[in-house]
Amino acid sequence: MINKIVHKKKILAIVIKKYRSKKGITFFTNPKDTQQIGYMKHKKNHIIQPHTHKKKLKKIMNTTEVLIILKGALRVDFYDNKKKYLFSKKIIKGEIIMLMDGGHGFKVLKNLEMIEVKQGPYRLSSDKHKFKLKDTKK
Repeated sequence: MINKIVHKKKILAIVIKKYRSKKGITFFTNPKDTQQIGYMKHKKNHIIQPHTHKKKLKKIMNTTEVLIILKGALRVDFYDNKKKYLFSKKIIKGEIIMLMDGGHGFKVLKNLEMIEVKQGPYRLSSDKHKFKLKDTKK
């Protein structure tokens, strides 16, 4: 199940829930998205044909982040591109969120373990712009 988090017709994020019951290969993202998320479930001895990926120059304007929540709970605070607080969403164990547009911040609600995936190369000093919390709930 996919929930889109939208503000003024822009998709800020997608949250993927209850995906493990699907069989075969299921992609949750739009083929045009700059990052793709898929889930695979195959039986023993299934063969995935050996392959390589073609080299292709791609222009990516936004960094997307994928968070896979392994344990605990996380509050995601959403901001528009002008750094104005919009709203918050809770993400829990077993869910996946892909942050696609706007700004975001986090508060750990329950002891957390997660995996983060984003495009590289990534340099903290030049690829991230931090700003102060404004108008968020405590």
